[in-house]
Amino acid sequence: MEDGASTYTVDEALVSMGFGKFQAFVLAYSGMAKISEAMEMMLLSFVGQSVQAEWELSAQAESLITSVVFVGMLVGAYSWGIVSDNYGRRVGFNFTALVTGGAGLLSAFAPNYLTLIVLRFMVGVGLGGGPVLASWFLEFIPAPNRGTWMVIFSAFWTIGTIMEASLAWAVMPGFGWRWLLALSSLPSFALLLFYPLTLESPRYLSMKGRTADAVQVLETMARLNRVALPSGQLMSGHKMELHEITDSSETAQLVSAKKTNPAAHSSKSEIGGLNAILKLLSPNLIRSSLLLWTVFLGHAFLYYGLVLLTSELSHGNKICGPEGAVTTQATHSNDANLYRNVFITSFGEVPGLILSAAIVDKIGRKLSMSSMLYISCLCIAPLMVPQTESLTTIFLFGARLCISASFIVLHIYAPEIYPTAVRATGVGFASSIARFGGILCPLVAVGLVHACHQTAAILIFIAAMLVSAVAVSYFPLETSGRKLSDHIAA
Repeated sequence: MEDGASTYTVDEALVSMGFGKFQAFVLAYSGMAKISEAMEMMLLSFVGQSVQAEWELSAQAESLITSVVFVGMLVGAYSWGIVSDNYGRRVGFNFTALVTGGAGLLSAFAPNYLTLIVLRFMVGVGLGGGPVLASWFLEFIPAPNRGTWMVIFSAFWTIGTIMEASLAWAVMPGFGWRWLLALSSLPSFALLLFYPLTLESPRYLSMKGRTADAVQVLETMARLNRVALPSGQLMSGHKMELHEITDSSETAQLVSAKKTNPAAHSSKSEIGGLNAILKLLSPNLIRSSLLLWTVFLGHAFLYYGLVLLTSELSHGNKICGPEGAVTTQATHSNDANLYRNVFITSFGEVPGLILSAAIVDKIGRKLSMSSMLYISCLCIAPLMVPQTESLTTIFLFGARLCISASFIVLHIYAPEIYPTAVRATGVGFASSIARFGGILCPLVAVGLVHACHQTAAILIFIAAMLVSAVAVSYFPLETSGRKLSDHIAA
């Protein structure tokens, strides 16, 4: 390409197109994936206790039904991130939908506990690909309104949680947990149905040097949106990286490697295995990566722990009476109050969503997250001592509101701090680390509460909130209003 030729970047093309019909389709498709993920995660509030009652499981065995899903997500989050960075976003999210839907449906027919555990692990592996859809959606959105649209995208998670609570309320009392598992897998199959209509991310194609393919995608988008692309030629990802370099030594090394060994670039994956981790831990990324892992770990522990607490505190108050006796036969798998309370606390995510949309671009990502975490401490502190069912629901509603708002902002912030070359891998690995929080939270929310140690359980949640809030304050970048790029600023 000659120096005097008119050029434009993927960002400039997206800004010129605005948010049109094509982006609306991408939003709907990604949103369906978010609904599917939320439904598969929310059903953990109901299935564990129902299976425990039917198969007479111990509290530890019940906890494992939840924990094994997060173990699968731990594997899937990192694996799908590498797949999508190497072979494309479409390949990544197609297989995640296939694994999630297939294993989810089969788990409804599990004949015994071991089979159920294996199948729920596979569901977790599929759910670990959630960040791939987030990266795919993000890479189609113009920078000026990216925060707002990512909040709207996150709204589909809230829709999914409310849908699952409603479905459980309607299905569980009369039909049982197997029907809930089967019906909850349907959104994943809807993704497979509409997969042929999806397109690869033009930013990903440009970054991989497939400029002609990227132009073809942008032309299709422009045609559907009834707008024209900027005049000139699309600047390739490699040229764009070189053009955008300011003082980023890491980007300089990446560009240098690509320009000096183009054959290796075309024949060998740029990102993968240990190489991916080393890039996330490079001098310009290590602080962001370590803090991001800490905050993801804390948020996953808190969010899923609060979901489990909604049912477990009610159960704990029933079995931990003044006499101190624990009645093993006590169960609430078909308790209408349980479904009502989970339904109410799930609605706490609606004002959380509205709040995050209102503040994410006004006060910034960092302050939005830290303020919500501190307020959540105040909401959950009264639960250190047993409260009435109504008060417990109110306090959990407030805590769920704040944590969901903070988690939404975190999912907006995470992809923004990484360059395109490692974005899906970086966010995927952070989500993978977060699954340790999901693995541990049943031990606190189920194990300690079942053992009548409610105060200790709540103190652990408060400590996790405070540690996460402090870690957020040390993030080196405020990404509000910044363009996505193929490098990270020093």
